[in-house]
Amino acid sequence: MDKSWMHSDRRSKGYELGVEAFLNFFVENLLTTTHIRCPCVKCVNLKLFGVGIIRDHLYFNGVDQSYKNWTFHGEPWEATTNASRNVEEDDDHSRYSFVSKEIEMDDNDFGDFGSDPYEFANVIGDGDQPLYPGCRKYTKLSALVKLYNLKAKYGMSDVCFTELLILQGDLLPEGNTIPASMYEAKKTLCALGLSYEKMHACPNDCILYRKEYEDLTHCPNCGISRWKEGKDSILKEGVPAKVVWYFPPIPRFKRIFRSHETAKSLTWHAARKSIDGYMSHPADSPSWKLLDDKWPEFGNEPRNLRLALSSDGFNPHSSLSSRYSCWPVILVTYNLPPWLCMKRKFMMLTLLISGPKQPGNDIDVYLEPLIDDLKSLWDGIGGVYDAHNGEYFTLRAALMRTINDFPAYGNLSGCVVIGYKACPICGDDTPSHRLKNGHKICYIGHRKWLPINHPYRRQRAAFNGKPEYGTPPELLTGEEVLHMVEDGDRVCWKKKSIFFDLEYWKYLPVRHVLDVMHIEKNVCDSIIGTLLEIPGKNKDGIAARLDLLNMGVKSDLQPEYGERRTRLPPGPWNL
Repeated sequence: MDKSWMHSDRRSKGYELGVEAFLNFFVENLLTTTHIRCPCVKCVNLKLFGVGIIRDHLYFNGVDQSYKNWTFHGEPWEATTNASRNVEEDDDHSRYSFVSKEIEMDDNDFGDFGSDPYEFANVIGDGDQPLYPGCRKYTKLSALVKLYNLKAKYGMSDVCFTELLILQGDLLPEGNTIPASMYEAKKTLCALGLSYEKMHACPNDCILYRKEYEDLTHCPNCGISRWKEGKDSILKEGVPAKVVWYFPPIPRFKRIFRSHETAKSLTWHAARKSIDGYMSHPADSPSWKLLDDKWPEFGNEPRNLRLALSSDGFNPHSSLSSRYSCWPVILVTYNLPPWLCMKRKFMMLTLLISGPKQPGNDIDVYLEPLIDDLKSLWDGIGGVYDAHNGEYFTLRAALMRTINDFPAYGNLSGCVVIGYKACPICGDDTPSHRLKNGHKICYIGHRKWLPINHPYRRQRAAFNGKPEYGTPPELLTGEEVLHMVEDGDRVCWKKKSIFFDLEYWKYLPVRHVLDVMHIEKNVCDSIIGTLLEIPGKNKDGIAARLDLLNMGVKSDLQPEYGERRTRLPPGPWNL
């Protein structure tokens, strides 16, 4: 195909015809009009857009003239670049040892990448090129990786990093290969990572500007503009008011199977056997066994992935006075052994939701692209290369549960987690009681989970002054929860969770779990603070003693009022 138009003036008729021919070319080859890499000067095939936006970018920004082989748009890869790939495995590992040290990888992560013939072709060339003539310690790629690691570690801006590269180029001998700008450095390093999608969002968390909303400039629900408003109240067209970064998990799942050792570890669960009858791995859980029994075609393939999703808000700024809340969404792969499952390099960031406010119950809006990919993974992704077995197979995956603290539990599950009906298990029968003096709601019906003959059930004074003869409620199944939500039960459920769009979600016995860290920390802080009477953390005060008096228990601990001060009799827990 004629590519001379790439060097033509953007105002010329030849450039216009070339752009249209290029658009028709990749639509015919890729069979899609959305989520296509944009080859303009600014995007350099790192961002994905629809055909209309790509056309605008090519006219406004110009095409990247260094993009000579259109491999991202359906053109076959030229065989000339494959000659440089015929290197020994040991040479590959030593060549990229600097990468493993900088980004916390080990030799097992460098697997067979040969199934994707163009992915590392450019990186191999930079890995062979010395930093300057006669340099033996650093290559162009190793020096750039170290510099980029410093940028990420200390938060350098792009402008600062560009100035640093220019200075480095002046300090090094003539003929050095250090890039002259952040743009050139990013083009060199892009092959080490995978693409991401930068999506615009409504500031009120109504929609993502994707699919049918992609070309809108105002939110169809609330009417607010898509663009950011400046200090002078003038809209900055082209500058989004809110952004979410989406890192598609499917290409990364394909990549981890191209590592020989990692692909082997992903089937570890099929070879192990529980010999003591205890749950020592998620493979021993009822949810895992349900997927195997209900969908045997899924369970018979040990390479099919079982996933967990975790999300929570954090403040990315060092100032604790800032209320900025940024929400990452992370996937964990349960197929791996326990000693690898929670390693940092196997935790997969899929979404990064920007602030300044938390998405709350509208987090489902931001999870839409991830849910679409999870649906595709459940149906099956063909052409995945398994380096351990040396074969291609169809990869499937299922999301088993979410892991969160209690507020995020409510946002993801749609369950009410505050107020009188805050227990997700008890629902309408939650034993709640409002403290008149403490102005809080307490939940005091925990003894019903004890064995029926447990002595604590009959004790009165040690608890709320009453014996406990109740039995624990039966757990609601996912089908019952879905039926309640669809019937409009808004007492205990505030929305239908987007996870019910997954075919198998309603059948899972445990769909949402609480992470132990938050529970351990909060309970431990309260106990230690009360025992040691730490100011600000002590739960034993005048309000607590008066509430005990109102409940008719522990009357010997009621406050003693004097002329000058009120004295609290020491409790049996005071040290």
